[in-house]
Amino acid sequence: MDGKRTWVATFSAVLLILLSHETSALEVPLDLPQPPTITLQSPKDYIFDPRENIVIHCEAKGKPHPGFSWTRNGTHFDVESDSKVLMKPGSGTLVIDISGGKAEAYEGTYQCIVHNEHGTALSNKVVIRQSRSPLWTKERNEVIQVQTGDFLVLHCRPPAGLPPPDIVWMDSNFQRLPLDSRVSQALNGDLYFSNVLPEDSRPDYICYARFPHTQTIQQKQPISVTVLNNSPRGEHRPSFMTPLGATSTKMALRGETLVLECIAEGLPTPNITWQKDGGELPTGRKKFHNFQKMLQIHDVTEADAGDYRCKATNSLGVAQHVIKVTVKAAPFWIGAPRNLILAPNETGILTCRVGGEPKPKINWFVNGVSIDNAPKDRSRKVDDDTVILSHVQSGSSAVYQCNASNEFGYLLANAFVSVLAEPPRVLTPPNRVYQVITNNPALLHCASFGSPIPTITWFKDMQISIKNGDHYVIHENGTLEIHVAQPLNSGKYTCIATNNLGIRENHVYLEVKEPTRILTPPEYKVVQRGMSASFECKVKHDPSLVPTMSWLKDNEELPDDERFVVGEDRLTIKDVTDEDQGTYTCNTNTTLDQDSASAMLTVVGKPDPPTGLELTDQMERSVQLSWTPGDEHNSPTQKFLIQYEDLLHQPGVWLNLTEVEGSITKAQLNLSPYIYYSFRVFAVNQVGYSEPSQPSSQYRTNPAAPDENPTNVQGIGKTAENLVISWTPLTGFQSNGPGLVYKVQWRQKDVDEDWSSESVANVSHFVVSGIPTYVPYEIKVQALNDYGNGPEPEVMIGYSGEDLPLSGPDNVQVIVHNSTLAEVHWEPVPPSSVRGKLLGYKVYYQRERGLHEAEGEAMKEEHTLTFSGNRSDGRLPGLRPYSLYNLSIRALNSKGEGPTSQTKTFETLEGVPGPPSFLNVINPTLDSLTLKWGPPKENNGRLIGYTLTYQPVNTTSVLGPLQTKNFLANETTIILENLNSSMLYEFHLTAKTIKGSGPARVEEAVTVMDTTVLSRQVDIATQGWFIGLMCVIALLILVLLIVCFIKRNKGGKYPVKEKEDAHQDPEIQPMKEDDGTFGEYSDTEDHKPLKGSRTPSNGTVRRDESDDSLVDYGEGGDGQFNEDGSFIGQYSGKKEKDTHEGNESSEAPSPVNAMNSFV
Repeated sequence: MDGKRTWVATFSAVLLILLSHETSALEVPLDLPQPPTITLQSPKDYIFDPRENIVIHCEAKGKPHPGFSWTRNGTHFDVESDSKVLMKPGSGTLVIDISGGKAEAYEGTYQCIVHNEHGTALSNKVVIRQSRSPLWTKERNEVIQVQTGDFLVLHCRPPAGLPPPDIVWMDSNFQRLPLDSRVSQALNGDLYFSNVLPEDSRPDYICYARFPHTQTIQQKQPISVTVLNNSPRGEHRPSFMTPLGATSTKMALRGETLVLECIAEGLPTPNITWQKDGGELPTGRKKFHNFQKMLQIHDVTEADAGDYRCKATNSLGVAQHVIKVTVKAAPFWIGAPRNLILAPNETGILTCRVGGEPKPKINWFVNGVSIDNAPKDRSRKVDDDTVILSHVQSGSSAVYQCNASNEFGYLLANAFVSVLAEPPRVLTPPNRVYQVITNNPALLHCASFGSPIPTITWFKDMQISIKNGDHYVIHENGTLEIHVAQPLNSGKYTCIATNNLGIRENHVYLEVKEPTRILTPPEYKVVQRGMSASFECKVKHDPSLVPTMSWLKDNEELPDDERFVVGEDRLTIKDVTDEDQGTYTCNTNTTLDQDSASAMLTVVGKPDPPTGLELTDQMERSVQLSWTPGDEHNSPTQKFLIQYEDLLHQPGVWLNLTEVEGSITKAQLNLSPYIYYSFRVFAVNQVGYSEPSQPSSQYRTNPAAPDENPTNVQGIGKTAENLVISWTPLTGFQSNGPGLVYKVQWRQKDVDEDWSSESVANVSHFVVSGIPTYVPYEIKVQALNDYGNGPEPEVMIGYSGEDLPLSGPDNVQVIVHNSTLAEVHWEPVPPSSVRGKLLGYKVYYQRERGLHEAEGEAMKEEHTLTFSGNRSDGRLPGLRPYSLYNLSIRALNSKGEGPTSQTKTFETLEGVPGPPSFLNVINPTLDSLTLKWGPPKENNGRLIGYTLTYQPVNTTSVLGPLQTKNFLANETTIILENLNSSMLYEFHLTAKTIKGSGPARVEEAVTVMDTTVLSRQVDIATQGWFIGLMCVIALLILVLLIVCFIKRNKGGKYPVKEKEDAHQDPEIQPMKEDDGTFGEYSDTEDHKPLKGSRTPSNGTVRRDESDDSLVDYGEGGDGQFNEDGSFIGQYSGKKEKDTHEGNESSEAPSPVNAMNSFV
């Protein structure tokens, strides 16, 4: 018991210890000794075409290179003894030439044996069979007679071929017979009729069998079917023709396709439905075929076992059938044994885990020999599906075979055990560069080999040890995975492979790139035919990657057409056609990633013209026109325009008749009599009008009396004694018949008299003469033709001709409101004297003179104003003050003006005067000025005097009090005394009437300066000469300071050593070694800048302004130092700063800063 417990514990421990060996899949380098491994073999079932050679593959690798041999039907197959059999050099692949011989002689079960000094591997057993397409057995088919409504089965029974043939039913013309829910073909090839119809009678129901390997077709003898109708079978419930009975069974193998079939007869034709008892049909793996009569379930699993119920239903009942499905399984791998590489004294395990139903039996082999018959090996223990190898020794390499089998098949796997003692080697090439896009996984490989299996460790940049964690995973094969690579992950990585025999390292590099992205994708375009379309596609990418851009149309290459122009970031399509419509995709690719974007191009155009114009429902006054629309070219038809041509009256002229909506393809057209119609139709969409359709057939309407009378009837007198009656004549389209004339009628309004009339033709007016002036008349015009009169015309009112008015207005009165406005009143003329339509009154008025002027002195000003309508007053604006006016009035009609009224005279009131005509300042002295002026040009009344105001001023302000003086109207000069010398005075002079003062005349003048008394000078700072002198002095000082500042900075020699000795302040920065510039000097108390430095206004010293390199001031940077440390050479001017320094580096030093530098 204790020993047994120890074994179990040891076995469990070994399983845990050897887990890594089981899961590792190391490849042994081919330069090392190793057992053979089969790399290529033929499938287990091989059906060959007798017209071609038999090729059975068997390729393998190993060290030394393995040899090959074959067995056939379990015994050794001597390849060399058969001249038709060739084994390819360096491999075990057999090529069997079966031409000119019996191919069936080579049928059988073949197995390849691969061996070298380290072991033997076995291939699968390959069953070789010849494809066959046997002929149909001869048979004589009797004519089948069946009653209408009954069911029918036509049997095919094809010959058994290898592989089975494909079945199809056709007629004697090789046309497939139509299949539907009533007529269907079963899995076995039989043809089922759920119920027959008279049209099913035919003599040529032929079943064809196609054998795919030999590409041959065999034909069954035709079957003749006659459907009788002398005793038809009526409607009846469904029943199943296949499968028969209430239940049936079906077995399916795991992983294969389950096919269930139910075909029922009945009248009406039954519908088939499926369900699974106690469960659901698998979604995603089921398909229905043959009009629901066939259910397919792909990739069958054990869960698909159960009862499947098919139901046949028609209006008379339901039939059901249950198919009991069981699922078996040929052996399948759960875990196949894998190669083991073991070092001496190591322990390994081989496992052969398989599934199947029934449970497969597992047999182990060593080098092709059953493990039970192989030499005993104490280090080897077998426990069902597991082989444990303990403390292996050199020379114990071998190939193990696991064979798992049940009644439905077998599995065979080879796994070698190679015992080696090898130091580590890294198989990944050194210095490999891995490139990956940001945020994508990165896999850095470190493929290695060694025995014992090496341990892999990783380092980044030769310093950072990488451990398994959130960001990194080190896989068992040594690969380092970075889940989400970022730019900071770029760098050099080192993998180290270690075992007890040595250590190896390898360097790889990771470059993390920016992703390639389309920033501006192409957009949906709607383009007219003949125009250009342009798609933009702008890309952002990593600078180190070179993207390539390609364009696709509908996921295919662009047409080979020069109209397609591919630019750097856009596609242009010139002269677009309908064929260019589609989806255009921009693809941008780099060596690492790609991006794409698509957009639709819709090509629109004018619609094609309608076709097939047809006239129906033909009536006297209407007809229906219908048509077939043309292609819309991706722009919906908005409307249809219908035109007509009148071949009788206006041949060749097409006129619009009506419009209909774009969704309507017919129109009821209202017609006129006596027209020879022809119609055509335009289609209209957003792009424009189509070409016109072909004209319709001619449609003639019969003549009739006019439906309407002339329009725009009016009566207007051209002279004082006539009346011209005019109208718009009817068109030929409106005449409705031949012999069109117009009956013109008139009579004086409100006078009891009969209508006068006259009939005229081919004219549009009629003149009535010898009638009174401007008298209203009733008029009407009626259309007539040979077929009758038009409707009763409407009565219109017209007037005979006008003449000039006979009299002028009476009792003219004028009311003056102020100096510029007057109002005139009059008595209107009698209506009888107007002799026409009164348009208004015209007022003539003129200014004779100013009231202060003598007659003949002033120019007369004539004016007119017209007041519309029958009114008796009006206003006269814009008059001149204090003036004499006269006016007269005339009545006005369309003929002209009547006699003038009596002339009326009126005077306007006084107003304020204009400004004095001039104001001059003369004879200035130290304290006086003389003013002289002239009277206003426009007094606008009786002038009563002048007002003068004045005060001292300068250019910006008032310097003294305002003084006022008044003068009589006859005074025009004044001497102002007691003024200040050298003082500017401003004068305002206005004239005045009784209405007040007018606008002022303004002048300025300066008194004379007293040059003898300097003490009288006041406020020298405000004098211009003093300001100019101070500016000159300030400018000279500024120039002097700038010159001194430049001299100070240039220096001659710069005694560096003396300056350093003189300033032993620890805050003084030494010269920087990297750029050769002096450090900044800092004084924490008063923040004084270094001498010669530039000091910004904020008191800080900017490095880019003050820390100038000495080389910057040298000539070409070749400055030298004397022995005492002084700098040799003159400053040649500081080099230009970088453009990004902006204004900070381009400003010249201010004078203030220059002065600060001397502090």
